[in-house]
Amino acid sequence: MITVDDLRALPLFDGMRDDQLADLVAVGEEVAIEPGAELFHEGDDADAWWLLIDGALDLLRHVGREDTVVRQMDQPGQWAGGFRAWDEHGRYLASGRGARPGRLLRVPAPALRDLSQEWFPFAVRLIEGLYSTARSIESTVRQRESLVTLGTLAAGLAHEINNPAAAAVRAVDALETSASNVLASVGGLADQQVSSQDVATLEALRREITPLGAGADPIDLADTEEALTDWLEAHDVERRWRLATTLAAAGADVAWCERVAGSVAPSALGPGIAWLAATAETAQLLNEVKVATGRVSALVKAVKSYSQVDRGETRAIDVTEGIESSLLVLGHQLRAGVVVTRDFAADLPTIEANAGELNQVWTNLVDNAVDAMDGAGSLRISTRATDDGGVEVAVADSGPGAPEAVLARAFDAFYTTKDVGKGTGLGLDIARRIVEERHRGTIALVREGDETVARVTLPPR
Repeated sequence: MITVDDLRALPLFDGMRDDQLADLVAVGEEVAIEPGAELFHEGDDADAWWLLIDGALDLLRHVGREDTVVRQMDQPGQWAGGFRAWDEHGRYLASGRGARPGRLLRVPAPALRDLSQEWFPFAVRLIEGLYSTARSIESTVRQRESLVTLGTLAAGLAHEINNPAAAAVRAVDALETSASNVLASVGGLADQQVSSQDVATLEALRREITPLGAGADPIDLADTEEALTDWLEAHDVERRWRLATTLAAAGADVAWCERVAGSVAPSALGPGIAWLAATAETAQLLNEVKVATGRVSALVKAVKSYSQVDRGETRAIDVTEGIESSLLVLGHQLRAGVVVTRDFAADLPTIEANAGELNQVWTNLVDNAVDAMDGAGSLRISTRATDDGGVEVAVADSGPGAPEAVLARAFDAFYTTKDVGKGTGLGLDIARRIVEERHRGTIALVREGDETVARVTLPPR
């Protein structure tokens, strides 16, 4: 049975008289904590105040398709619920589920309000106003932050997907013409009654050349095109300008063309060269389609990994994989003037964590670093294993840095140094909550030499 002495031991009740504590015990009831048993449910009317005497209680929020532990009440004197004592619309913000055996004092919200009104009526008025104002502000700001973040990521992802998608469309359009050229050149070879052996020889020659790709020197490519044009003109081959461009990009040169000329009859040289150019172009276009669609597929896979839509709440994860997917999603911000240096430990252990939540941390830290550099500079991300089997991640930027007073408050909720409309002060606060409260790790922002470093340490479990 919970007694006045149980409450007197809690710092929460410092300054209160014994008769007041006795009244509180009288209107409440003792409730046993059983591991796994739910005591109150998220979204229900918060019609009771739950005070922890001993043991532990997990507070869970339903996010997506899973229940996420947002906090654990494990210190005597911590409490939850009771909001209807000062807000007629108050509901439980999370579900309460037993974590370790213990006891709770359950006080009905109306009784708590009556006692509060009797003991300190002015404080009740303050709580009512504070609760109403804070709820309104938090709801508005978090909604705005979510919309801004979603819009930024969506715009970046659209930009990332647009380039390979456009490349694939262009290649497919060109394939229509290329396929027609292949069919026409086959007809030309048939008209010249080219033997199957000659066709096999031409195919072998085609396989010898390798497309130059995007990294080819444009001056060397132009010189090759000119030399091929002269050779084709000397051998009276039609459409020499187009064929020279295609053959040069495919990796052909004059010496290779001489071998082609020696493998077929002079009358079949034109159709043979046309067939080789058309088939080489078709192969190159197909490769472009493969690369472009592969890029789109990789982006979709990265976003899927980033969002963790099909993963459980907590599992063994590879931190490096999450960082890479976050960098890919933020690629539009990093391309212009940011040089990314990866220093990932090869022997990094896996840790038990919520991958989706940690991806939010990496996104916020990288976004904050890029903003600090004004979009141009050096971004260094490193990982290493800690002595206890955990992981340490450092995100360093070459920005101008911030004063110590700013670094000290960087993780405070709603604190921001950005201009109006460009920040809400929630990014680093969210990162801190995820690291410290959800994963029992540490996070710090410090100045080391010429770099500002965000250092995150995560335990193995």
